[in-house]
Amino acid sequence: MKHHVKTLPVLIALMFAALAGNGQSAPVYTKYVNTFIGTAPLTDPKILGYTLPEGWRSWAGLTFPGSSLPNAMVQLSPITEYGSGAGYEYEDSVIYGFTHTNKGHWNLCNIPILPVSNPGEKPGSRFSHKKESAAPGYYQVYLEDYKVNVKLTSTLRCGFHQYEYQDGKNKQVLFDLGRANNRVSGWSIEQAGASALQGYQQTGERIYFYAILNTEIEKLEKKDEGQRTGSATVHLKDGRKGPVELKIGLSFVSAENARQNLEQEIGGKTFRQVRSEATRTWETLLSSIQVKGGTPKQKEMFYSCLYRSFLWPALRSDVNGEFTDASRKTAKTGFNYYTEPSLWDTYRNKDVLLSLISPRVALDVIRSMKDVGDKKGFIPTFFHGDHGASTIAGAYLRGMDDFDVKGTYEILLKNANTPGGARPHIREYMEKGYISDPDIPNPHVETKAKAGVSKTLEYSYDDYSLAQMAKKLGDTANYRILMARSKNYKNMFDPSSRFMRGRLENGEWITPFNPQYPYYEYMYREANAWQVSFFAPHDMKGLIELYGGEKGFESKLDSLFTLPWNPRHIARNVETMIGQYCHGNQPDHEAPFAYYFIGKPQKSQKIIDTILNSLYGIGDEGLALCGMDDAGEMSAWYVFCAAGLYTFSATDPEYIVTVPLFDEVKWRTSTGKLLTITKTGKGRDLSAINVNGQTNKGYFVPHSLFREGGKIEIVTK
Repeated sequence: MKHHVKTLPVLIALMFAALAGNGQSAPVYTKYVNTFIGTAPLTDPKILGYTLPEGWRSWAGLTFPGSSLPNAMVQLSPITEYGSGAGYEYEDSVIYGFTHTNKGHWNLCNIPILPVSNPGEKPGSRFSHKKESAAPGYYQVYLEDYKVNVKLTSTLRCGFHQYEYQDGKNKQVLFDLGRANNRVSGWSIEQAGASALQGYQQTGERIYFYAILNTEIEKLEKKDEGQRTGSATVHLKDGRKGPVELKIGLSFVSAENARQNLEQEIGGKTFRQVRSEATRTWETLLSSIQVKGGTPKQKEMFYSCLYRSFLWPALRSDVNGEFTDASRKTAKTGFNYYTEPSLWDTYRNKDVLLSLISPRVALDVIRSMKDVGDKKGFIPTFFHGDHGASTIAGAYLRGMDDFDVKGTYEILLKNANTPGGARPHIREYMEKGYISDPDIPNPHVETKAKAGVSKTLEYSYDDYSLAQMAKKLGDTANYRILMARSKNYKNMFDPSSRFMRGRLENGEWITPFNPQYPYYEYMYREANAWQVSFFAPHDMKGLIELYGGEKGFESKLDSLFTLPWNPRHIARNVETMIGQYCHGNQPDHEAPFAYYFIGKPQKSQKIIDTILNSLYGIGDEGLALCGMDDAGEMSAWYVFCAAGLYTFSATDPEYIVTVPLFDEVKWRTSTGKLLTITKTGKGRDLSAINVNGQTNKGYFVPHSLFREGGKIEIVTK
């Protein structure tokens, strides 16, 4: 990049002038974003670690290429396969509709809409990537079978469709409401005026919509309303020239709220205006981190990953402040309500990135989690662990305190101590100091049990996280209890095998024991023994002692990255191997940094560089990721490491320093300060860290640099 942060106000002013003057975007950072990254399949056995069984598609990527604003309610994107991770798979050749919600997680993809002309029995049209394009806040594709060019853009709560029909007659719009990535239990649509429609789709929750067309409706034809295969076809009157435009507002409260969302966010704006505003929003966010140097591919990956890190959690409250709360009642709290984060994944890095760049959103996410706790009695967890403790404690320790700190803390204590609540098997954990697993004679990859090893390790970290909050609040008693419990990870360490190993209820080690075998939920969660045996980010000194000291630890860590993966061990959620290390899933994402704790950061850097340069943007088209993006965690890992900092223990207000991919990185902090990271030297081995002109002790730098600004010089050899 040739622009420095000191020119940012000028750049933004010029960009805004261009947007206002001719409706066209002036891309500075969005031009680097490739929204198709993560949509292509990963097939190379050398990268995956095994040959994909026939009919399998790896779980790599699972991203969508459509239009969204940061942390928006609406993600407007094409769907090529229902029941797939994000609805869109790059290798497919037929589009079935354009859906309005997406997470990349086998759910959502609600309210599919498809422009059709002389449709056949089954809706869908062939398309070509040659006639497809996308950018942040924009998507375009030509539907060959219907001869319709589709353009999409969006606001926080609304979608804007533009259809250019080649055939001036028989223009139709299909609302394929019987389909979504979740099971549809009911739907409704009705005309609300000469050119307006309203209704809902019922899946796990009810999603309302209100849509306006720029042409009159001739008739609304419904088919099998309430059935999963049902749909409604909107026949448009002939005669209108120019593109057909459909503006649609969403709400999780009511069709009237959806109408209000549409009126306030789009109203009479043109497609070009809405698209330009979307571009401007993304330019502002992406400009928060400016890089200089690096290759074009590295810049593409950096800004694509930064973009992908800000699509979830999603907004759920309407322009009038109303939302449907955890008790399924309409509520209004005075803050923007968001879905819960994907905490098992994103607590590691992305939740911190959100707080650094979008602190208002991060604060409202915490308030939303507290609201769930008020309604259900517990702060929400996601999938595994209790990592709301880390996300909330980490934000609090970084200075974010404009929420009900004490009330939130009290609920987190309930999470940590109440049987039958947020933490499965917490009674056993508190009584024994570990969680056991049953004696299963022939466990296989998909065996479901208690995942006792993973839970014990992760609860230990969660206890540490909550202990730090207790300490800051002056709750000495709970601080001491929780810190003692944070050592429970040691109870899973088997000195004879030198692994974190499963235990039976009587305390004996589980046999037979194969540390290379991956499990879905037996002893480990989506992992094997190798992949969890280095997880104690809050107590690396204690972990190293378990291995007999630095030499023993280094030897074991070397083996993690060099012991070949057994290609017969096939697990859909454990893929992309460097030895036994799996970057394609989250449980061992801290392991590459472990060499720092024995004074050998250069060994960590070699692993980090291998991951950054060979496991992102790969495959024949350069569009595959090495694993599921998991609501942005995989992307945030890249952003931090490429920029030269990582949240090794996300709870703690400090960052481990890595060698950035770029010569210079400038962070515009949420306080308006500037943090500049520079790399000097030609090599990739870290030799010194200077902070504000002074030699830094150790490999961590404090969060205060993000509050106050400053300079980090990373010296390499």
